[in-house]
Amino acid sequence: MAAAVAAVKLACMKTIDWQAVGANLDAWGSATVNRCVSARDCESLMAVYADAARFRSRVVMAQHGFGRGEYKYFSHPLPPLVAELRTALYPPLAKIANRWNESLKIPARFPPTHAAYLKRCHAAGQTRPTPLLLRYGEGDYNCLHQDLYGDHVFPLQVTVLLSRPGEDFTGGEFVLTEQRPRMQSRAEVVPLAQGDAVIFAVNERPVHGSKGVYRVKMRHGVSRLRSGSRFTLGLIFHDAK
Repeated sequence: MAAAVAAVKLACMKTIDWQAVGANLDAWGSATVNRCVSARDCESLMAVYADAARFRSRVVMAQHGFGRGEYKYFSHPLPPLVAELRTALYPPLAKIANRWNESLKIPARFPPTHAAYLKRCHAAGQTRPTPLLLRYGEGDYNCLHQDLYGDHVFPLQVTVLLSRPGEDFTGGEFVLTEQRPRMQSRAEVVPLAQGDAVIFAVNERPVHGSKGVYRVKMRHGVSRLRSGSRFTLGLIFHDAK
């Protein structure tokens, strides 16, 4: 697994155009990173799903009205690849998050390292890890929602598609909606290939209008799977109560 961690730093972090990521997040509330995780590492993460000892809880979506399908939250220690992705992606995203808070006149600022931010979460009682694996089968879907989990909410999160669209599954598109004040909501479908990541707003994001900056609420979900099986990795940067 050490080799996989090194691959993250070289193949993913070294090639991300963070200026473009920030511009797309500002314009649309989401940005994609191609080939963030290798096909080999995608396969390894999907294989982990069968190992119940690696997870703290399992959620069957239909039992809670969340949709259809299921997901599992990792327990500590996180798989090295998941921990490294979370740690490595946080600092550049924290810069964007701080810029958004400044724009929205929100006084809170995020520290430069993920370890420091987790320390803040844990001091507030948010100690349970939130990275998760999600599994969908034919007919499954995920209702529009937000992943909040407590008072401390990092405003950006990441989803990585682990399966191969068109080969492992059909349908199952990642969907975002934007609720704009006094306007109709806007929906966007984000196409992803295996190993691609989508970075998106968790709750609110700033939008520049003719009268200044205003807030829009974001929600995300997954459309109905037409066939096959679809796995994704979710990276949420705040922990849960």
